[in-house]
Amino acid sequence: MTDTARPPAVNPRHVVDIKTLEMLVCPLTKTRLTLSADATELISVAAHLAFPIREGVPMLSLDEAREIDPEDMGQHRV
Repeated sequence: MTDTARPPAVNPRHVVDIKTLEMLVCPLTKTRLTLSADATELISVAAHLAFPIREGVPMLSLDEAREIDPEDMGQHRV
């Protein structure tokens, strides 16, 4: 018997609504945010910051953000 790896179950309450994301802006630059390819962060291209999404809630505090190397910016959807 083979053991296949299953993706973890996602609680539907922890999924961020795309329409809600379209209304959010970077707290620093007030520019639009984009969703990361793995949907775990909101990216501010202008500020080179990534804001985590935890249990479906965007953490838009500058204390929560991580800096993104400008060379890595091409990996994120715009």
